[in-house]
Amino acid sequence: MGQSALSRRGLLAGAAAVGTLLRTEAVRAAAMNLTVVLESEAVILDPHVTTAAITRSFGYHVFDMLFAMTAAGDIRPQMVERHEVAADGLTWRFTLRDRLLFHDGTPVTAADCVASLARWAPRDSLGRMLLGAGATFTADDAQSFTIALKQPFPLMLSVLGKPNAPLPCIMPARIIAAAGSGRIREIIGSGPFAFRADLWRPGDVMVLQRFDRYAPRQEPADFLAGGKVVQVEQVVLRVMPDDATGANALIAGEIDYMQYLPFDQLDLLAKAPGVRLMTLRGLDMFQGNFRLNHASGPFADPAVRTVLWHLVDQKEMLEAAGIAPPYRLDSCKSFWMCGAPLATDAGSAVATFDVAAARAALARTGYKGEKVIMLQVAGSISQAAGSVLAARMREAGFTVEEQVMDWGTVLARRAKRDGWSLFPVYSNGIDMASPLTHFYVANNCGDYPGWSCSARMSGLLAAFAAAPDRAARRVIAADIQVEAYKEVPSVMWGQFARPAGYRTRLLDLIASSFPIFWNVRLGAA
Repeated sequence: MGQSALSRRGLLAGAAAVGTLLRTEAVRAAAMNLTVVLESEAVILDPHVTTAAITRSFGYHVFDMLFAMTAAGDIRPQMVERHEVAADGLTWRFTLRDRLLFHDGTPVTAADCVASLARWAPRDSLGRMLLGAGATFTADDAQSFTIALKQPFPLMLSVLGKPNAPLPCIMPARIIAAAGSGRIREIIGSGPFAFRADLWRPGDVMVLQRFDRYAPRQEPADFLAGGKVVQVEQVVLRVMPDDATGANALIAGEIDYMQYLPFDQLDLLAKAPGVRLMTLRGLDMFQGNFRLNHASGPFADPAVRTVLWHLVDQKEMLEAAGIAPPYRLDSCKSFWMCGAPLATDAGSAVATFDVAAARAALARTGYKGEKVIMLQVAGSISQAAGSVLAARMREAGFTVEEQVMDWGTVLARRAKRDGWSLFPVYSNGIDMASPLTHFYVANNCGDYPGWSCSARMSGLLAAFAAAPDRAARRVIAADIQVEAYKEVPSVMWGQFARPAGYRTRLLDLIASSFPIFWNVRLGAA
């Protein structure tokens, strides 16, 4: 009897000890996890098929690229160990680094790189330029492959290391073959984090697990390039119902990082214990634009389009959007972002805010009061800018109808050539900093909503791509901007930053508008 009771007590005590140990381990593991809220939920996980920024953020963590960009805008080798270029510039040979592995344990081969580039290139504007130079991709052996051209393509490394979606990520050839013309069904990359499909709960949480067999480059991390050393066990991506809920979770310490903080809570967040704000400039800022429909409606007439240059006061619009002075530029007239390598004011003399001048200019056009339909995204920063422009347009004599909807509906509506005139939107600066990636210039004469098309612009873009160096590209970028001010593919409504917020326990977090979670260390809460 006594021995039995003792045994039961021993078993209970042992079970309690095990339970305590498991709870302790769970707490310890959680302490090594990074919990974040990004701009939106990642729902498209195939980095070759979409320009969505959230898919790009997912792609950079789970997949890897042959080259990558530094904070200074330079392109550096990432998966590539070395490359050689023939004297005539028509043959490029690349050799991969040793010890590159996919998350399923199989080695990354040249055949995987060839299959990935062949799949990505037709889906991307810069990839299509590469194909236009006659590019063919051939695996030479397990670690080396060749890109052969019919004409020189000086932007080769910039294209292979571009930070703009769709990303030229490398994925297993077998997965590409299985996908056919559709999206990949198995998410296996060779990046520093592995996607945990078993832990994914759409609408709630996604988990990226540290890939212990990842071999980082032996150099410091530098923006998207360099040694991607992971010092956390997991990155847990939480979905929040709204920005205010996310901000409150950051203040309470329930999350560690929030990509975009709500402007109306910045003062509260700045004073919250244990919270820091990341204020960004230059390429890490955003550019707001009104995209115009050239295919139908009033803005099919270039004379009517140019009237808008007199109706945008960027400071007024940024203030209406609730963006405080520390997070905005009161005026920026560069299509390629102010504070960026290609910044210029060429052609911008036409952009002077003057409602009376706009009224007179509109009267000289063939505009007869036709309705201008503005697609507005409910509750967005852009909506405030759009409403200001609508009011100014009415003052100048336009008939304007604002139609408010969600972003998904805007995407569906803008895909049609009629039924809309313009919509306000904003984009990451790094996507707008070059004529070859600026959404509304780079897609000149392409099947892209807005359908702006200028033969002279096409020639200038081709010349920019063929330019031998950065100095030559700066000159051509200025000429392209002069044409953009004339043709008006879009009208900028401001340059601003959306500050991120993070808990002070995050150490060595790379300052960027891109969420980057390699390199970061976790200190005391």
